[in-house]
Amino acid sequence: MFARFSRSWQLVKASGTVLRQDKELLLFPLFSAIATLLVAVSFIVPLMFTGAFQEFADETASAGSLVVLFLFYLVQYFVIFFFNSALVGAAMIRLDGGNPTVADGLRIASSRIVQILGYAAIAATVGLILRLIEERAGFIGRWIAGLLGVAFTVATFLAVPILVSRNVGPVDAVKDSATLLKKTWGENVIGNAGMGLVFFLFYICVVGIGLLFVFAVAQTGSGPLIVAFTVLVALAVVAVALVHTALQGVYSAALYRYATEGNVGEAFSGTLLSDAFKPKG
Repeated sequence: MFARFSRSWQLVKASGTVLRQDKELLLFPLFSAIATLLVAVSFIVPLMFTGAFQEFADETASAGSLVVLFLFYLVQYFVIFFFNSALVGAAMIRLDGGNPTVADGLRIASSRIVQILGYAAIAATVGLILRLIEERAGFIGRWIAGLLGVAFTVATFLAVPILVSRNVGPVDAVKDSATLLKKTWGENVIGNAGMGLVFFLFYICVVGIGLLFVFAVAQTGSGPLIVAFTVLVALAVVAVALVHTALQGVYSAALYRYATEGNVGEAFSGTLLSDAFKPKG
């Protein structure tokens, strides 16, 4: 367990090397977060006024409501995949020895916009099917849907780098992603789990320390000061989330390069990635 944690920490530091060279990569997850929030508000507010939102809460969605839910998934996934493609595209430039800009990432994502929309449609369809399984099969359905959701996420981890790097459609990208994962990861997905564990500890530390400060300030009875410290804690959590998302994008780009070419740039050790994703015997 300690070896896995140590290896994951090394992966985070290696990804951080690339991110430190191009701090503007943090803007892509920020843009994504803002856009997804706006999309959510644009869908949820009308649903609340029409009463359709209650149908989703009661798990009694009609056919029309399911269509709206699919469109919501489609737009949300498109926004997420678009900015993730921009992030991965920019990371690819850095791994090739270039010096990417935000404009470079957006240009790459825009050039693949049709493929990204197709991939978003696949993800939205899977999301809707999993939602229906949850509604129809109760607790067991939620358990099954959760497992299927994790499996789909793992199988498509390299889909965005493939869409960015190859002239293929979304279906082929999903297939190729699953094939590459089978070849390079096997059953032991140490890297993502380790990175998730590391950032989980970061979240716990930030929230824990932040709450201690808020509690200490609360003893003063100053309302504005309490609000100010609460906002600072929230911003710290957001900052950690942005770094986490950006690192995952850089890591997916590097892993794709390693899986296809065996060369992932100076910031990453081929031996390190090989050990981290060695299939179980």
